Amino acid sequence: MSAAPLPPFAELYARSCFSFLTGASHPEELIEQAVALGYSALAIADECSLAGIVRAYAAWRLQPEALKLIVGSSIRLQDGPTLVLLATDRAAYGRLSSLVTRGRRGAPKGAYRLTRADLADGLPGCLALLVPPDTIDPDSQDLADDACWLAERFPAATWLAAPLHLGPDDALRRRRIAAAAAAARIPVTSTCAPLMHHASRRRLADVLTALRHRLTLDEAGYLLAANGEQRLLPREALARRHPPEWLAETLAIAARCHFSPAELRYEYPQEIVPPGATPASHLQRLVDRGLRRRYPPGNDGHSQVPPHVAEQVEKELALIAELHYEAFFLTVEDIVRFARSRGILCQGRGSAANSVVCYALGVTEVDPGEASLLFERFISRERNEPPDIDVDFEHDRREEVIQYIYAKYGRDRAALAATVIRYRPRSALRDVGRALGFDLGQLDQLTRRLAWWDGRKVAPERIREAGLDPDSPRVQLLLELANEIVGFPRHLSQHVGGFVISRGPLAELVPVENAAMEGRTVIQWDKDDIETLGLLKVDVLALGMLSAIRRSLQLVARWRGQPFAVTDIPREEPAVYDMLCAADAMGVFQVESRAQLSMLPRLRPRRYYDLVVEVAIVRPGPIQGGMVHPYLSAREKIARNEPILYPRPEIEPVLRRTHGVPIFQEQVMQLAMVAAGFSAGEADQLRRAMGAWGRKGDLLRYQEKLTAGMLARGYERDFADALCRQIQGFGSYGFPESHAASFALLVYVSAWLKCFEPAAFLCGLLNSQPMGFYGPSQLIQDARRHGVEVLPVDVQTSDWACTLEPAPAAAGRPAARLGLRLVKGFNPEAAERIAKARQSGTFASVDELARRARLSSAELRTLAAAGALASLAGHRHRAWWAAAGSQAAPGMLHDAPIPDTMPALPAPAEAQDLMSDYARLGFSLGRHPLSFLRGLLSAERFLSAAEIADCPDRKLARGAGIVTCRQRPGTAKGTMFVTLEDETGWVNVIVRPDLLEAERRILLGARLLGIYGQIARQGSVVHLHAKRVVDRSALLGHLATRSRDFH
Repeated sequence: MSAAPLPPFAELYARSCFSFLTGASHPEELIEQAVALGYSALAIADECSLAGIVRAYAAWRLQPEALKLIVGSSIRLQDGPTLVLLATDRAAYGRLSSLVTRGRRGAPKGAYRLTRADLADGLPGCLALLVPPDTIDPDSQDLADDACWLAERFPAATWLAAPLHLGPDDALRRRRIAAAAAAARIPVTSTCAPLMHHASRRRLADVLTALRHRLTLDEAGYLLAANGEQRLLPREALARRHPPEWLAETLAIAARCHFSPAELRYEYPQEIVPPGATPASHLQRLVDRGLRRRYPPGNDGHSQVPPHVAEQVEKELALIAELHYEAFFLTVEDIVRFARSRGILCQGRGSAANSVVCYALGVTEVDPGEASLLFERFISRERNEPPDIDVDFEHDRREEVIQYIYAKYGRDRAALAATVIRYRPRSALRDVGRALGFDLGQLDQLTRRLAWWDGRKVAPERIREAGLDPDSPRVQLLLELANEIVGFPRHLSQHVGGFVISRGPLAELVPVENAAMEGRTVIQWDKDDIETLGLLKVDVLALGMLSAIRRSLQLVARWRGQPFAVTDIPREEPAVYDMLCAADAMGVFQVESRAQLSMLPRLRPRRYYDLVVEVAIVRPGPIQGGMVHPYLSAREKIARNEPILYPRPEIEPVLRRTHGVPIFQEQVMQLAMVAAGFSAGEADQLRRAMGAWGRKGDLLRYQEKLTAGMLARGYERDFADALCRQIQGFGSYGFPESHAASFALLVYVSAWLKCFEPAAFLCGLLNSQPMGFYGPSQLIQDARRHGVEVLPVDVQTSDWACTLEPAPAAAGRPAARLGLRLVKGFNPEAAERIAKARQSGTFASVDELARRARLSSAELRTLAAAGALASLAGHRHRAWWAAAGSQAAPGMLHDAPIPDTMPALPAPAEAQDLMSDYARLGFSLGRHPLSFLRGLLSAERFLSAAEIADCPDRKLARGAGIVTCRQRPGTAKGTMFVTLEDETGWVNVIVRPDLLEAERRILLGARLLGIYGQIARQGSVVHLHAKRVVDRSALLGHLATRSRDFH
């Protein structure tokens, strides 16, 4: 006798992990499991959210015939039941998205609020499922009343869902559900109400429940599910539990749902086009105007636009018109024009710099003649998605641009993209441990011992150091569940600057919710979701160096008494390149890292394009692709006047600029087109696959096609294999030439400022902190070594920001006066009151300062601790006394001076002043801390930084210094780079992985680190290879130092 056929089934109430702290499976896992179980359809119905639907759609697209995907959302009404709403068509989807938006916008971030009143008129086009409570009271009519209420609002579109999870009496539950449905005259439909795709996630689902209720598992009790049945169940299990007509009803519901996320189409905003113009004509007009500005007509009035540029513009405009992207370019141009009208420095970068249209519009400053541009890297016919334009703005003025976008388009049409904040190892261990009832102190000890490179693997040593037994079953469970939850979303945050702007209400396209920051709203999709659906995103990004450059230029202009802008900086100054070749680049954009400082003397840049290569070559792609040494060797060949050999003549135009070695993504694309016969669109798909190589290894078909195409055209197998290896390296992270070209402009500008206006550059950097690899202490020391006179914080002269004033020791040269912003614990409002009071004359005493600037005793004590009252009170002890006695009297006596006789107080010792400087400023203009310890360090035979810099290669040496920076880049194969500082300079230390693991506590915790090692010298670049490390932090006492640590 053959088995009865399994009934078809559609699951209409699946919640994914985007029902935060509820769902225990990813949307992709739910799709995969539903297909495996033979379901006919699956509805992703996260709680008041559509955040997971695009990921489900991306997984569904891989096998669209196997399953129907339905878009929905579940809603728990504040004054009513839980509902599932399913969209039947595009209009219904828009109403559902708007309802989710209403609920989210009406509540604080992370919450929502919807009531029965929000569904008073139903939701036309949506189907409604009423979800019964876990326990149905037999003496209550609530379920029947709720069913009647819902049926009135969704006529002929309401069902009562029936989740049956092997409870105490499922038969009784079935009868009660059927009775309530009959009372409301609506059908019943089956559901698994799954929170997970498989029963193996049951433990994780319990942990999420405990976390959601802020309890431990032991405390959660009956809040936890009784079993693991809230999952996608096999159809044979459903057939045993549910009547056939209930199962059949799921198919009837699914048949009415026709909406697909593929129907979502972006409509560009219209107000950027003036009356009487079309998007195409307006863009053409702006491009023509921009080209005249970039290439002014000659004396005869004829155009000076180079023929190749004019030809490229026509090609770009034709493709933009074909793909209807004009409004996108106009939107970006409008935003950039606003920023420039407000004096906000900005610059387009990324693939946009491949576009001559962007150059003409002023979006990018990369001259088409200075880089080898490839427009297909920016827009391609085959890609069929909007281009990506990243625009950097000054980091502290970007908010002005954001608020301009909100004001121009309205909050109903503009919002930031989301960023999905996911569980990482530390947060996973902390949260899972809390749910399992671990001691919070032990969890803190454990998570603090995890470094940023540990990943999911927790070594037994870390567990023992935290006082836990790695062999304990409870600890093993902690590690298993923490590993399982890593990658799960915790909540939505705002993207760094990706804006979505629409023609109509944005909420009809995607739900919008409140961000944590006041005045910000975010959509529920992140940049990957937006890319999947092909929606427009304008990246309004923040770049600290633009702020530093603008501030530096303003200081230079003020000092010179005339305007001074980026365009006034002379190009290709030999002194700038001399400075960079000497690796004198602290504070210079993009080339101040340890790796870049080591590369500069080897690459020896002498022109702008060398900087383009410098920016791009110290990246994971070129490093792992084995391109660095061949490129440097090629430069040496050229220096010896030896020719560069190319495999075939057609390769030379592609690789000539980089001496036969592919450095940029665009070159890989061009090689695929020239050497393997790829179309422009196929080459762009290759570029996109490169980014996925490191994650999925999904490049095999491109590798095979590339190799086959090159062999068919007569290339050697060795060359084809080498190119494939280089492409694989780019999968880690390869720079586009256009991106590097944009950044190289800022490299040169910042280097010129450091070279010719070092005092202004120092002030610009200090006024833009935090940014870069180095803190104020290192920047100030570097500037002083370059002859910049740095004057202390002083209430008689300091503003909030650092400023320039005549140098007392060098007539005609500016000195840098440190600003009150560097005083920890001080505030800009008090600084403004001081500056305003100072306009009517200097202060005669601390008491007068307190009265005229209305400073509190706490503010006075802060200034005294920073040494900022020295010009009024003398040394710190006198300043503290004066601050303590300068509290203004109340009422009518507020402005009356308070007579106070200063006692004879001894001055603090130099070391005490040093400690106070570091505590309140983070640095000192006095002697370096290690100058006090030099005798002790010399007794241990520790050399100074200056002595180490003079050591020959391979010499055994010892060095010691304050740790200022730790770096462990992913390309370094576990090696850590540590920067030590003493009174003579910096020591660059290389720590191998085995030593790092053996001495992890010292290397991550020491403030004063001693190194026993061996010198490695390559020209002027000197490193100390560590063989042994010692912690000498005790010598610093309570001196407050800090290190900037980077991946």
